[in-house]
Amino acid sequence: MCLALPCKVVAIDGETATIDVSGMKKDISLALLDDVAVGDYVIVHVGYALTKLDPDEAEKTLALFAEMGEQAMAEAAREIH
Repeated sequence: MCLALPCKVVAIDGETATIDVSGMKKDISLALLDDVAVGDYVIVHVGYALTKLDPDEAEKTLALFAEMGEQAMAEAAREIH
């Protein structure tokens, strides 16, 4: 299964960008995109940025994923007790 999470670009060095996903940082390639800047959101697949995202939509999507994660943790906690 492939899950497309918005990833925020926090640094750029040539065709390599560092992205931040919930505090985890990873270097990716920008070889397939033009005009990416620090602060942009991108979708990444196998180490390559595939597309830029609208910042508002990216933040809404990340908020939904965070909410789903909180619900999953709450359900898991209920099953343990």
